[in-house]
Amino acid sequence: MSTDLKESAMACANMLTLHNAMGTCVLDFRKMSMWTDFFIICSATSNTHMKGLARHTDEFMAQKDLSLLRKPGFSDDENWCLMDYGDIVVHIMTQEAREFYELEKLWFEAEKSEIKLQAATAP
Repeated sequence: MSTDLKESAMACANMLTLHNAMGTCVLDFRKMSMWTDFFIICSATSNTHMKGLARHTDEFMAQKDLSLLRKPGFSDDENWCLMDYGDIVVHIMTQEAREFYELEKLWFEAEKSEIKLQAATAP
């Protein structure tokens, strides 16, 4: 199951990058004693972009049979959207919030994979 989870986390991170999320990365907590296996962290350019990325994430995770443990609420000044799918937690943040909270530095012991935009391949 953890291989499937890693593939799902990486695929979700790639999907977010394809939808113009910035600085997308995946933190792998499986070797650490944690409450989750993966964090996906990315930045959105605006509140509207954040809402769109959250919608795309939820649609993508539903296809993987993963559902939110709690639906996030949105206000017009939202800086951080946390989407908890249990074994995978998605953080969609404004650049300012990301620089302030520095989650990658906080969880520096986790294995980090940076997601780069990959060209779509034809079938």
